[in-house]
Amino acid sequence: MIQVTGVTKTYGSTAVVDGVSCHIKEGGVTSIIGPNGAGKSTLLSIISRLLKSDAGSVTVDGLDVSAAPGKDLARKMAILRQDNHLTVRLTVRDLVGFGRYPHNGGRPTAVCREKIEQAMAFLDLTELADRFVDELSGGQRQRAFIAMVLAQDTDYLLLDEPLNNLDMKHSVEMMRLLRRLTDELGKTVVLVIHDINFASCYSDDIIAMADGKLLHQGPPSEIMQPEVLKDIYEIDIRIEEIEGNRIGVYFA
Repeated sequence: MIQVTGVTKTYGSTAVVDGVSCHIKEGGVTSIIGPNGAGKSTLLSIISRLLKSDAGSVTVDGLDVSAAPGKDLARKMAILRQDNHLTVRLTVRDLVGFGRYPHNGGRPTAVCREKIEQAMAFLDLTELADRFVDELSGGQRQRAFIAMVLAQDTDYLLLDEPLNNLDMKHSVEMMRLLRRLTDELGKTVVLVIHDINFASCYSDDIIAMADGKLLHQGPPSEIMQPEVLKDIYEIDIRIEEIEGNRIGVYFA
C-alpha cells in the first residue's frame, strides 16, 4: 500500500499540493483526476521521489520514500514521466533493457534478458524489438516505454498521463493494457489521467484533486456522481450508465 500523509509542495506562495493525505491499496488501477493545475502530476512525482515535498510523508509498503536507498525504491516502484525524450537512438530492445538497470547496474544477466523478452511479448513488441524507437508510431512508442517500466519488475507502476498524444483507438488499447497489468500480472497501476470516462471504466479507485487539495477518493460508482464531479470541475456533468459503466456527458 502507498500511504500519503499531509504532503505539501509550494512554489513561492502557491501550494501546488496542499496537505494531501490518501492511501493507494495494493493491486488494481488507481486514477488521479482533476482539472489543469490541480496538482496531479506533482503528487505523482512526490510519491515517486522525483520531487521532494516540503511537508508530509510517503511510504510504500512501509518503506519511507524520502529516506530509502535509491536501489531499494527502484525495485519497489517504477515511474513513467509525461515527457520521454530520447537523446540517443535506441532500438526497442535497448530501451526496454533500461528498465533492468536497478537490478544489474548496466550488466545484463540471463534473468534480465528473460525479463526484457517477457515485457516485450506482453506489450506485443517482439516483432519490433530491433526497430529504432524513433521509427515507431505514437501508440507503439508508448507501448515501448510501458514495456521498459514493466521490465523493471516492480510491484507499483506510476504513469503520468500515459494517454498523452494518443488517438481514441490507441487510448482504448492502452487502458485495456493497463487493466491487464493488474488483472494478469498483479501489478498496482497508478496513473494521472484527464479523461474521466476512461478513469470510470478502467479504475478500481479514483483520487480527485483540485487547487492542490484532495477533494474525493473512492470507487467510480462514488466519484461519477453529478454533484461530486461539479465539485471537482465546476461544471454540470450528466451521468449515463452504459453497459454497467458510468459515463460523464459534458459537451453540452
